[in-house]
Amino acid sequence: MINLSRDIHSLTDFKRNTAEFLQRIKQTKHPLILTVNGKAELVVQDAESYQKLLDAAELLETLKGIKLGLEQMDKGQGQKAQDFFNELFNKIDSSP
Repeated sequence: MINLSRDIHSLTDFKRNTAEFLQRIKQTKHPLILTVNGKAELVVQDAESYQKLLDAAELLETLKGIKLGLEQMDKGQGQKAQDFFNELFNKIDSSP
C-alpha cells in the first residue's frame, strides 16, 4: 500500500539520495512515486514486487477468461469439448 507522506518524492530528491531510496524500496517492498514539477511522473519498484504484480495481473486475466467462458456456457454459446477436439485433430491431420 502506498503511504502518501512516505512514498512520494521529487525526482530531484531521488537523484540526490538514490542509494538511500533504493535501500528503503528493497526493505519495505513499497513502490516509490517520483514527481516532476509537483506532478507524479514515475514509479520505482523492486523487481520482486513488480513480478508479483505482473503475476497477479495475469491471474486476473485468466480468471476473467474463465468467467466469460462459464457465462457463455450458461447462455448455450460455445462448443462442446469433444466437438472442439475432433475439429482440432482433423485440422492437424489435414495440415501439410
